[in-house]
Amino acid sequence: MSDNWGFDTAAIHAGAAPDPATGARQVPIYQTTAYVFQDAAHAARLFGLQEVGYIYSRLTNPTVAALQTRIAALEGGAGAVCCSSGHAAQIMALFPLMGPGRNIIASTRLYGGTITQFSQTIRRFGWGVKFVDLDDLDALRAAADDDTRAIFCESISNPGGYVTDIPAVAQVADQLGLPLIVDNTLATPWLCKPIQMGATLVVHSLTKYLTGNGTVTGGVVVDSGRFDWSASDKFPSLSQPEPAYHGLKFHESFGNLAFTFHGIAIGLRDLGMTMNPQAAHYTLMGLETLGLRMARHVDNAQKVAEWLEADSRVTSVTYAGLASSPWNATASRVYPKGAGALFTFAIKGGYDAAVKLVDHLKLFSHVANLGDARSLVIHSASTTHSQLTEDQKIAAGAGPDVVRLSIGIEDAADIIADLDQALAKATA
Repeated sequence: MSDNWGFDTAAIHAGAAPDPATGARQVPIYQTTAYVFQDAAHAARLFGLQEVGYIYSRLTNPTVAALQTRIAALEGGAGAVCCSSGHAAQIMALFPLMGPGRNIIASTRLYGGTITQFSQTIRRFGWGVKFVDLDDLDALRAAADDDTRAIFCESISNPGGYVTDIPAVAQVADQLGLPLIVDNTLATPWLCKPIQMGATLVVHSLTKYLTGNGTVTGGVVVDSGRFDWSASDKFPSLSQPEPAYHGLKFHESFGNLAFTFHGIAIGLRDLGMTMNPQAAHYTLMGLETLGLRMARHVDNAQKVAEWLEADSRVTSVTYAGLASSPWNATASRVYPKGAGALFTFAIKGGYDAAVKLVDHLKLFSHVANLGDARSLVIHSASTTHSQLTEDQKIAAGAGPDVVRLSIGIEDAADIIADLDQALAKATA
């Protein structure tokens, strides 16, 4: 791949070449479980991490490898590991860093499922979490202790569409000697590249914009290759001898690809959160049009948000692209191409009116997903964030009167017309 390729060129060509055996131009779906070794010595080298190649599709697969290469190129990372879902990617990102008694600092503005994963599920591993408003950098610094191993945030948060000042948070993470993990699902590398802003790792739910058509469940962890895992004794999985590989030290042996190799050789080997090759193929095809789609998503979102803000039936709109948003200045500086296409608005009439609006929309699909080419809607308080307390719901931007919109790439006039007729019925 050329280092001089533009974004749209890399989105089509990175990680792909005509198949040498058949000349097939699109990346084939390598639907196979295992791979024939050249001989016993070749197999031993592969299993000993002395040679890179294909062993078993729980670990590596050519279709998935092409996707990993393409996403790493788009994000400006050294490497990437694909897995079965966005939630799997979060565990994969934390796995080499954590241990019993260790904790992470996480933004208070996260997807409800992530809040539940961090506040409930990871505690079963002996891991802890401290939720902090990352707009308050002093609070972020104060939250770190000797057991803190990472800082986690979303570039653009779900459901409110709030934006994170990644360079500012990355500077604090660097001062603390901690890796910064950024979930870049809603922004995509088309809107921002967290690694260029100082992030250590980037995660995505491939289920959303990177595939873009509602057909895939997948995730990815992108490794910046820039963190010094041996600078302290905090990350023994990467800096100290690994018993399963005869004392091999990942950082010493693989340098800037240490985290990527660990994610495959240990993470996928033992956690088994494997992405299937057909899903990888669909995401590769989706990535080819990412730049075109995101431009339309953002343009439509801006128009819809401005229309909603001017409507008397609406009490508030959270879109950071609005001049009235408290995050507008940050969005303009950190996300100059736009503030994404997911946001919420509050409707007059409270919970009942919000539910009625969802029930009366016709063009919008009422689904628990986002980032589709189609416009999507959900009432977060009763669905995606229903496991949270009322205070947590409000803190996450999912109050009882709030509706979340994922704006698609249809004609903006049709999206607005559908909202208009549903608002009329919901507030009658």
